[in-house]
Amino acid sequence: MKIETAEQGAPGRVTEDRIRVLPNAVVVLDGVTSRTRPPDRNGGWYATKLADELAQLITAADPLTDLLAQAIANLAAAHDLVPGDAPSSTAAIVRWNDETIDALVLCDTPVVAFGQTTQVLDDTRLEDLRPVSPDILAHKNKPGGWWVAEAEPLAAHQARTASWPRAEIRKVIALTDGVSCGVSEYGLFSWEQLAEMPLGEALDRIREAELGDSEHKRWPRFKTHDDQAIARLIP
Repeated sequence: MKIETAEQGAPGRVTEDRIRVLPNAVVVLDGVTSRTRPPDRNGGWYATKLADELAQLITAADPLTDLLAQAIANLAAAHDLVPGDAPSSTAAIVRWNDETIDALVLCDTPVVAFGQTTQVLDDTRLEDLRPVSPDILAHKNKPGGWWVAEAEPLAAHQARTASWPRAEIRKVIALTDGVSCGVSEYGLFSWEQLAEMPLGEALDRIREAELGDSEHKRWPRFKTHDDQAIARLIP
């Protein structure tokens, strides 16, 4: 498996996105800082620790949902994390063997597989709730709400999953929402174009577009820039 990656933080800040390349998997995480976090436990800290836990578990053949649940449980126990009051992370996992490519997506970090057709594995529950809920955090990790890796292992079993025959897939990308927005929100390029273009060029084109809309009028959003991370896998 050939693996390419690219990432950069939003201007003026240290990125909280993480990419972990493992012998049989790639993990892409987007850390989210808690409003009441201790100073040394931000979203980047959580994403790093979650990647460490997954690195110890990912070689197992268990379902990815079970492995993510165990990683969340281990991390919560080791650091006394409290559900609803801890840093968190979205998650995209791509794992492969000789026959199959398995993928998991939790929250807005999609995985896209390219073969005879383009297959998008995404989790839009957070974005679906934004227009209808004034307090989006009230719905975090609750039935009927949206789910993210935090301190509740049950969240892992709410993830979206897919499995594809490896022989039928020519490329896979896993990316945080700071990159997927170039397709799903800004319309700068298609998934197929993103799969083929230099990854650094994709990140730069998104940054350029965002700078041209610094008042958030063309693309309404909470902040001008987000952290960016993308991994491309070529079987």
